[in-house]
Amino acid sequence: MDFEYSAQVKALLTQLNAFMDTHVYPNEQRMQAHHRHDNPQRWSTPEWLQDLQAKAQAEGLWNLFLPPVYGAYSPGLTNLEYAPLAEVMGRVTWAPEVFNCNAPDTGNMEVLAKYGSDWQRTQWLEPLLAGKIRSAFAMTEPDVASSDATNIATRIERDADDYVINGHKFYISGACRQQCEILIVMGKTDPDHSNRYQQQSMILVPMNTPGVRVIRPMQVLGFDDAPEGHAEIVFENVRVPLEHMILGEGRGFEIAQGRLGPGRIHHCMRSVGAAQRALEMMCQRANQRTAFGRPLIKQQSVREDIAKSACEIEQARLLTLMAAQRMDVAGNKHAKELIAMIKIVAPNMALDVLDRAIQLHGAVGLSQDTFLASMFAWQRALRFADGPDAVHMMQLGRNLAGRYA
Repeated sequence: MDFEYSAQVKALLTQLNAFMDTHVYPNEQRMQAHHRHDNPQRWSTPEWLQDLQAKAQAEGLWNLFLPPVYGAYSPGLTNLEYAPLAEVMGRVTWAPEVFNCNAPDTGNMEVLAKYGSDWQRTQWLEPLLAGKIRSAFAMTEPDVASSDATNIATRIERDADDYVINGHKFYISGACRQQCEILIVMGKTDPDHSNRYQQQSMILVPMNTPGVRVIRPMQVLGFDDAPEGHAEIVFENVRVPLEHMILGEGRGFEIAQGRLGPGRIHHCMRSVGAAQRALEMMCQRANQRTAFGRPLIKQQSVREDIAKSACEIEQARLLTLMAAQRMDVAGNKHAKELIAMIKIVAPNMALDVLDRAIQLHGAVGLSQDTFLASMFAWQRALRFADGPDAVHMMQLGRNLAGRYA
């Protein structure tokens, strides 16, 4: 198993790091200002970020997440090759959007590329690939345990040449953004089907469809993550044409499983990058800060925190690369156990490292003056996103134990 980066990836890493140094890190405080509650434009992608997207696209740093299986839509990188690039993007919460590699758009593009009809791809995939529009994925519901997707209660009922949708969703990331034009909605077309995995379907719903009502942006530990946001949405007799159904009735659970595998590992790649940046900040702080008459780096507990963090990051990085390599060689289905492992490990690792970095920075670690607090909130949310820890551990433990039954 060879994790040595190819010449192409090394060149892209050099290019990507230079772009981050020149265009992304210098704009972190600018984005922080855009998030202010008194900014009337906070739910719109700022023009300067759109300018950065144009620069990234011109430099070929665009849609890097799509592996070769997606043919003409893919830039040709494997999951293993994309991993170190996603890690770099993960050092800033909003950086993936600059390169059109941000969730939930990445997962939605994969769904449309893999399962969409020609018309759906022309209508929605091509504008998403070009970064002209944004999208959201509406699965989670407040009234049921959404970690078990078979519980989803939203109804999708056929009426002549249309489908009518009624339901209640929340934490729908991206749906607060003014540029969000399309939702992929998961609901039940046949709630009485004997096979509970064929009751659900996925359907495309334009945001401007009558009956789509955004109630409010949900917060994540006090952050509302503008301009993306996490919307609470009510669907009241929302009517869309039959051709908006993806793949066919009863295929929703199948699509969800195909969508979540790559999405999970992309999150983990970025978690490694966030933790790596936090470690670097710990080292800088330890060398520069003096307490009790000597630099912090002279304190044994500080040295231990740095060493422990470096070990944990490298372990998670290697497991991420191993999972990515298995996806490339054997396919997503055969990599599911490794994907589950890293989805459990990476966010928890990042939380531990970020917590140590916050502690080492003192009060400033809790403030808006570093990325630590907002990134901690995001990594905590990742323990729920794309399946909570408990579900991954339950299924992974079942599968592993089954081998020795």
